[in-house]
Amino acid sequence: MSSTIIYERYLWLHHQIKSNKYPNTKTLAEQFGVTRKTAQRNIEFMSVRLKAPVIYVPGKRGYTYEDNTWEIPGLWLQEDELISLVLSYRLAAAVPDSGVKQSLHTILNQVISSHSSSDFSIDELIDRISVKNIAYARTNESIFHRLLEALLRSRPIRIEYYSPHNDQSTIRDILPLHLLNYMGTWHIIAYCNVKKELRDFVLSRIKSIAACEFKISAHTSAVKVKDYIRETFGIFRGEKTINVCLCFAAGIAPWIAEQSWHPAQKTHTEKDGRLCLTIPVTDFREIKREILKYGAQVEVLYPGKLREEVKKEIGKMNKIYR
Repeated sequence: MSSTIIYERYLWLHHQIKSNKYPNTKTLAEQFGVTRKTAQRNIEFMSVRLKAPVIYVPGKRGYTYEDNTWEIPGLWLQEDELISLVLSYRLAAAVPDSGVKQSLHTILNQVISSHSSSDFSIDELIDRISVKNIAYARTNESIFHRLLEALLRSRPIRIEYYSPHNDQSTIRDILPLHLLNYMGTWHIIAYCNVKKELRDFVLSRIKSIAACEFKISAHTSAVKVKDYIRETFGIFRGEKTINVCLCFAAGIAPWIAEQSWHPAQKTHTEKDGRLCLTIPVTDFREIKREILKYGAQVEVLYPGKLREEVKKEIGKMNKIYR
């Protein structure tokens, strides 16, 4: 039965008690056309699950509140809404902050136990749903927590940031603007006071965090941040693009057909079962990694420049394994 209909019973009981009408199982059953046993279960649910201070008054042959200031919880969710909440908790497995995850776990358990007649729990869904990421950069829990706090409070921070490109660490004063999880790795998009522009910082490369001694004004908008993310992350980057056509072997074609690489992608299947995938890109670095991941199962048809870059990389690999 819909939890909304059941909620109406609790609401009716609540108003009856507040009006000093001393409802009981008989009046509840008659009001909603249910059995007295069902009515009794509804009253027990209010007492046990909703923590209502319900007491029976023999002289009135009905129920009242021991504490008349108690109010019925305002939040009431359908079962599918509760399942969505629990699923979102499971998807939060990538958050490297045990305190945040434990708080979320506690809150959702309270919501489920207090506002639903469902008999499932968070722990049951944890056993049935998993999220696994591979090849992602691990983030220090303390750094994640402090950076998240700075982001939510719009506070500038000073970080020590390591760059693997030049094997050097630098001190940066930044204003965190947006937290992003990209393919399992956490990034913070921030205004960098050194470069005087938006920059992407990988959280796993932040070695320390301290309070910034002065105020930083970003002079940017949420729209600019989103534009920066669109231009910086993903196989497709920036505004000027060039089409890349990849031809996948028939044996792997069904798997590629399932995948969404880009909203503007186009595919067609050859007579021999090979799948040709065309997508727009502006930076060859990431798409080249994807191509090499599939080895001999994929061929770059065009552009010629990308095809040559892949051939050179294969040549380098051949020297290693020769």
